[in-house]
This record gives sequence, C-alpha cells and structure tokens, in this order.
Amino acid sequence: MNTQQPSNPKRRQALIKIGQNAGFALFGAFVWGAYVNVAKAGNGNILRPPGASKNDAEFIASCIKCGLCVEACPFYTLRLATPNDDTTLGTPFFQPRKVPCYMCRDIPCTEACPTDALDLKRLYQPKKQEANALEYKEPDINNATMGVAIVDSKHCVAYAGIQCDACYRACPLLDKAINLEYKRNERTGKHGFLLPVVDSDYCTGCGMCEKACVTELPTIIVLPRSVALGKMGTNYIKGWDKADENRLFEIKEQKDKKQKASGSLDYLNDGDI
Repeated sequence: MNTQQPSNPKRRQALIKIGQNAGFALFGAFVWGAYVNVAKAGNGNILRPPGASKNDAEFIASCIKCGLCVEACPFYTLRLATPNDDTTLGTPFFQPRKVPCYMCRDIPCTEACPTDALDLKRLYQPKKQEANALEYKEPDINNATMGVAIVDSKHCVAYAGIQCDACYRACPLLDKAINLEYKRNERTGKHGFLLPVVDSDYCTGCGMCEKACVTELPTIIVLPRSVALGKMGTNYIKGWDKADENRLFEIKEQKDKKQKASGSLDYLNDGDI
C-alpha cells in the first residue's frame, strides 16, 4: 500500500520564501558589515597601541584582530573595538581619559603582535635625534608615536590664572614632553601663569596628562599625530637647525649635477665673480 502523503504546494512555496528571505538577510548583513568596516576605517581620531603604523588604514590592513595585544596589556588599557565603537570591528585601541598607556618598558603589547601591525622596529629611533644621542640598539617606549597632546587654552584652568600642574606632574617625560612656561599676569600685576606647553618632538601620546586633567571635560587631549600636527613643507629652511640648513647645500649640489648632465653652462655663473 502506498502511504506517501500528497505534496502541499503552498507549504513548499512558504518554505522556499523563508529560505529566500534568510539568504537575502544574510547577504545584506554581510554587505552592511563590510560597509561599516570601510566607513569606520577612515576615522582619524582613534589611538592605537605603541608600534602601530602612523597610517591607520595601513594598520587596519595588517591587523588580524587576534586580541593578543589586549591580553598582554597589564593595565587593561587596550580594548578591541565593538560595533558601538567608532572604528573597525575587532581592532585594538585605547581611550586615555578612561585608561591611558602606562608606558611599559618591555612593551608587551607590541611584543605579542604576530604581524607587523605593531612593529618594535618603529620604536627604535626617537622622534627628535639629540646631538649626542647614539643609535638605538633596542626599542624604547619613549619613541612611541601613539599621538600628541593638545592644550585647550580657552578652558584650561592654568590659562585662567588658577595654579594647576596636574598634567605636567603626570607626564612620564617631565620637562620634555610637557614644560611649564611662566608668564606674568598683566591684569593683576602681582601674579603669574604657569602654562603647560607640549613639545611634539617628545610627546608619545600616552594620555597620562589627559587622564590627570582636573577639568570636567579634559582640556588637554591626545589626538593621533596625523590629525594634531601640521606640515611645514620642504620649501622652508630652519636657519637655527644645522641639519635642516644643510639641505641648502644638498639642493645646490643636486641642481649643479642636473645642469652638468644636461650640458648647461649656467652652473659656472653660480659662484662669486
């Protein structure tokens, strides 16, 4: 006896419809997730761990989102981005007002990275090469370029005449990354200002100053160097800087070589007669 039940066309159509809708939903979620990642990748205000590329898009491309740097951080500074964060999902970043980078000497977060997303080689050379400095043989956390601190002088209490040196005292590179500049108070004629001034040649972007700031919203904030700093251009020469001034002679030598190579005799007239 044949016990097979007759097929139900309406039920079959309903199942097909459900399958199609589920497929469209999954495809839409995939496309939307890809769009969000691309859109958030352009956010230039995210602070990355030490050893990250200055180009955030380059960092995101090389980061495999493994979370090893987050696990290695002993101060829980780093966290992986969630869908609510304004950067690519799963990439490490930190918010100094909550937890700054405490400048570990052994740089465990960078050491733990299995790719070149966080590269110790980026921490070998200082941002400012001092006259008597030797070539670095090992990475140094003081060479980090996580960001640079910017002072909001309109709302900083020190600029309002109230004595405060919280950010200065919190800085791990005291009298280098942050200095206190004395200025006479012309209004009273009796008092002075102690004004925090940041030197970007030494500031690492650790954010300890931002964490220590006493105002309701921090009036010293850390931004990525690509956002906070301008660029002078190669057409300007700093006359007080010997290394920069040497570029004048290099430019002249290059010009002479080009003229000689082209057969021009104009270079003979460049000297004094």
